[in-house]
Amino acid sequence: MSERLTLDDLAVPLRALRLLAADFGHLSAPAVAVSTIYPDRLELSFHDDLSGFEAWRDALGIPPEAVVYREQSGGHTRVLTASADRADTVVDLVGYGSITAPQPAGAAG
Repeated sequence: MSERLTLDDLAVPLRALRLLAADFGHLSAPAVAVSTIYPDRLELSFHDDLSGFEAWRDALGIPPEAVVYREQSGGHTRVLTASADRADTVVDLVGYGSITAPQPAGAAG
């Protein structure tokens, strides 16, 4: 079994979060995750807010071609992921958005 981490062991991603809040406090608030499993990472996730994901991607200087697209939930949810190094930690951006079924041709809407 591995050694237990302390809150001090998470200081780097928490410091990065503080700096991001100071620099980009005007952007959409993400769900924030810091984990003892990946103590060198900070995750910012956006649920049904792909525009928030894009604003943060742009603010962090992540080029559009660095974004990875995939689908989950049987093709009902799109997932965008990207990463950037900031303040000695890896910041992972994750955006989730619903995929709406296309209307059949000639359907009334």
